[in-house]
Amino acid sequence: MTHNGDAAVRLDGARKTYGEVVAVDRVDLDILEDEFFTFLGPSGSGKTTCLRMIAGFERPDEGRVELGGRDVTDLPPYERDVNTVFQDYALFPHMTVGENVEYGLRIAKVGREERRRRATEALEMVRLSGYEKRRPGQLSGGQRQRVALARALVKRPRVLLLDEPLGALDLKLRQQMQHELRTIQGEVGITFVYVTHDQEEALTMSDRLAVFDQGRIVQVGTPAEVYEHPASEFVAGFVGTSNVLERDGRRFTVRPEKVHMFEDGAGAPDGEGWHVEGGHVVETAYAGMVTKYIVELDGGERLQVVRQNLETTSSDALEMKGRSVRVAWRSEQASAIGKDPEEGQ
Repeated sequence: MTHNGDAAVRLDGARKTYGEVVAVDRVDLDILEDEFFTFLGPSGSGKTTCLRMIAGFERPDEGRVELGGRDVTDLPPYERDVNTVFQDYALFPHMTVGENVEYGLRIAKVGREERRRRATEALEMVRLSGYEKRRPGQLSGGQRQRVALARALVKRPRVLLLDEPLGALDLKLRQQMQHELRTIQGEVGITFVYVTHDQEEALTMSDRLAVFDQGRIVQVGTPAEVYEHPASEFVAGFVGTSNVLERDGRRFTVRPEKVHMFEDGAGAPDGEGWHVEGGHVVETAYAGMVTKYIVELDGGERLQVVRQNLETTSSDALEMKGRSVRVAWRSEQASAIGKDPEEGQ
């Protein structure tokens, strides 16, 4: 997606504490117009607090929040051009789907015909045309999530905030809704700011993402940048699985799928640009499409290797345990990292 370069959302030195707990520690961040931007991090890392400061539900103790270049730090939520979708949907059970979607417009004193027209359009956006007369209790979890999304979109906010909106759905439905949300965002062309602790969800859906740890943003980038070139050991371990190794005083990561494994060393590369080491397989885990191997290197470190099961069966995978192997990866696929700040303290 191409963005115009203007910041839809800006956090400038935002800090938020609760007693002795520093929830957000002087965060600086620009989120671009029309961008699908994700806050990714473990529980308690500060991502939801940042979202709530953008929404106006929390006020930063220090710093500023800007929307479209306007300082909104002191404005209440209803005076900000944003809307929020929550994990629990927050639908009114006694209202029909149509009434739920129209609710914000009714509070804003929009006329009846205009309300209905815009509600119909919003339901079309989320593929729920014809559901206006149903009640939330008659809908599936995925359908209720779509109604909550339509209710948020109907007011045409500049920024849509989504706080773990798919967390209550089962895996298959969650994956379906990830695709739907990404498609809808592209169609409506507004900025989405999405909070999740699910790294696969973040990598799948985002134009860019910010990785949070202990109230700070530790890396911002595209999914490929963050995955292929993690800035720290924390990012390497949290965003996917990574092997962290040290050679000649240099620490680096290499992803398991980038490591080639050769039985008894047969066919292992020896050309320039390759790093090759010996070891033996100590664990195997057959997982259908792939098999995961743990290789203990001759130097004592352990390395995870992932292989696609193009021809391998579960019995083939299990038979690898105990065998001598050579492992190899291309030098450019190893990413140098520094230690996380807490390690040296």
